[in-house]
Amino acid sequence: MAQTVTSLTNHGSGHMELAAVRSLSSYQSDQQFFTRLAQVLAALIVFGFLQWALRGFVNPVRTPFYIHAHGLAMLGWLGTLVAQNSLAASGNLVLHRRLGWASLVLVLVIVGLGAFAGRMALAMHRVPPFFTNPYFLALTHVEVTVFALIVATAIALRRQTQWHRRLMIVATVILMEPALGRLLPMPLLGQIAGAWVEAAFQIGFLGIIARHDAKVLGRVHPATILGMVLIVAVHGLIQLLSGMPVVAAYAEAIARSSGPA
Repeated sequence: MAQTVTSLTNHGSGHMELAAVRSLSSYQSDQQFFTRLAQVLAALIVFGFLQWALRGFVNPVRTPFYIHAHGLAMLGWLGTLVAQNSLAASGNLVLHRRLGWASLVLVLVIVGLGAFAGRMALAMHRVPPFFTNPYFLALTHVEVTVFALIVATAIALRRQTQWHRRLMIVATVILMEPALGRLLPMPLLGQIAGAWVEAAFQIGFLGIIARHDAKVLGRVHPATILGMVLIVAVHGLIQLLSGMPVVAAYAEAIARSSGPA
């Protein structure tokens, strides 16, 4: 009898160990996808700004220091996104958690510098000619605010891996818009059409996750769907705010604060 119980126990333990191995293998394979996706996303954003500079559309020497600071903060975020996914893939969750909490400071810096840079562009009359002042004001404030809110939500859901990893990608895709603006022919597209073409590219990027979801989970994860909805909502909110008289008046007040263009 004892031998039978021991045999059954060992048999059950073997099944549990096998299930654990399969679960770990599935997690690692899934995480490798998100690690590669984070690398591609970071590379695409860096390329968008780098090619803009190499084509001579920006003079680094004459660029204000806060723009450089904002760029460094964004590079820090992209590096953090790649590092966090790599740490998760390697199983180093202790360092992953520590870096995650530390990155909150970086998020606050990005929000502060992003909003400040937008206001200074208005004050110094450096708004791209295909944008109106109210639109640019709404653009620079809405995107960084939504980015921070999504990151905060992702951290709150850090124990729900599938939500956490997707929301971090979604937050970064929201900040992908300026890089896309430097890759797309925005002067030809204009403010409204250009915005929705950018949105289409952003949703298309999340479509890569949707395809992965369908393959691995058998359905598109709610976080992926939410990300697509948020992209449409962000662009729609920017359009809505830019048409409000109070936003227009505030934007023009900032633009007049430093005198005529």
